[in-house]
Amino acid sequence: MPATQYAVFGHPIGHSLSPPIHRAFAQQFGIELAYQAIDVAPAGFAAAVRRFFADGGRGANVTLPHKAAAFALADERSAAATRAGSANVLTALAGGRLAAHNTDGDGLVRDLTERHEADLRGHTALLLGAGGAAHGVAWSLLDAGVATLTIVNRSPEAADVLADAIGDPARAHTRYWEDLASIGSYDLIINATSAGVLGVALQLPFSLIGARALCYDLSYGAAAASFLTWAKTAGAWRAFDGLGMLVETAADAFELWHGQRPDTEPVYQSLRQQGA
Repeated sequence: MPATQYAVFGHPIGHSLSPPIHRAFAQQFGIELAYQAIDVAPAGFAAAVRRFFADGGRGANVTLPHKAAAFALADERSAAATRAGSANVLTALAGGRLAAHNTDGDGLVRDLTERHEADLRGHTALLLGAGGAAHGVAWSLLDAGVATLTIVNRSPEAADVLADAIGDPARAHTRYWEDLASIGSYDLIINATSAGVLGVALQLPFSLIGARALCYDLSYGAAAASFLTWAKTAGAWRAFDGLGMLVETAADAFELWHGQRPDTEPVYQSLRQQGA
């Protein structure tokens, strides 16, 4: 019997650790699966996804820049995906239909609060970026007790769209990117931009770092290096990349597909030991 087919779609996708993560999860339960990374440009995304599922694919993870397109492609959408307007997981349904999920926010909060033992309650948070990744985590940060969420994006219109969708102006609001040097300091700074993935260094003022600031990049590995270097140079109390979030969101997808929740910590530690 051939192994069931799973994949991650992105552009670029060569850096993805999703294949070894899902293979490691499968080994915990003795599950046979095939998991591939598929690099597809935005113009070909919908056709590539349809072809993958038509050929027997059972589930797919979705990363930059396809999360909004994945949401639009689905026939059914989870509450978290609907709230975010983006999806990082697609699951096959009967009759060739697709279900969209968004596990980004839950994965981020679980990594911060459980693995890194951070208490997010009462934090003043700065969210850099307003794309699909930012949409995926914004509500979960507020649900976790963040006091205020300031959203800053190079295109202010996109930041306004996200803040308006949240609909809580007392807690979630926007500022202009060019005002970063004058908007004060924060004790939680989340980099949800694609700058690191695209190899672009963010020019951020050190004044953003509060006295005990925690900085977190949703990317991991080389893509997060520039932001983490800035955070540490600026005196951040703690700074993390998104590897733990990736492992947690992968576990959520695995549970959706297989009905069993893997143990994430040994997989996370193994990736760290391998230099991820």
